[in-house]
Amino acid sequence: MLPAIIVLIVFMGIPLFNLLVPTLSMNGNPLSNYLTFFESNYQVKVLIRTIRVATIVTLICALLGIPTAYYISGLSKKWKSLLMAVTLFPLLTNSVVRAFAWINILGQNGIINKLLVSSGVLDQPLVLLNTEFAIIIGSVYLFLPTMIISLVGVIDSIEPETLEAAATLGANPLTVFRKIIIPLSIPGTIIGSILVFTGTLTAYTTPQLLGGNKNMLLSTFLRQNALTLGNWELASVVAFIMILITLVVNKLLGLLAKRVDKRLVGEAS
Repeated sequence: MLPAIIVLIVFMGIPLFNLLVPTLSMNGNPLSNYLTFFESNYQVKVLIRTIRVATIVTLICALLGIPTAYYISGLSKKWKSLLMAVTLFPLLTNSVVRAFAWINILGQNGIINKLLVSSGVLDQPLVLLNTEFAIIIGSVYLFLPTMIISLVGVIDSIEPETLEAAATLGANPLTVFRKIIIPLSIPGTIIGSILVFTGTLTAYTTPQLLGGNKNMLLSTFLRQNALTLGNWELASVVAFIMILITLVVNKLLGLLAKRVDKRLVGEAS
């Protein structure tokens, strides 16, 4: 363990400490910079928007990921390998390329607006780009494969005899999915939710290209202050707020996972 601990201290602990020191005020309250952050309505709106977008993306990925992973798990080895490769394929493409693809889809002259206008459904194109909606769509596309991968392994571990027993007792496929698959896949859902939430919270390229400056998230706000405005003190405060949010969410979901595990063990006994 010693080499790994040294690497973490040198390459993670020390840089984080050097980042934390400028955020602490030496005059009066050491947390005054953090209190000043929350006194700004604009900065609080950016924080709330970031948490809202990350939460919505996580929920959508969970709702889409569970049935998709269940379907993939029920296929033969050949088709399962093929669909897993298709699922992983977007991860092999640079996030900038994927964001520009969504610009071509959601833009005023994009595919969606062209279809709606040419078909007579709309007289004028919709404003889909540079909106919170665009950030959510792009983020779901970006992180849905992560959720599916986290769930496939968990659903694969469910004993087939359990599903056969439920079917023998008269449960239809929908009941099996609702009362067996979903509860037993909760540990994988929690792991996937942690990955998706933290990924969405810290992503920069997708919010910047699809949301623009009007729908700024903490990641784009951090970059603006660090590289454009040169306000490294505020940028460091934002960075540590993002770290704290990530730690709190991970802790809460970890507690939820433990509670679910205890409940499942109790029901099994």
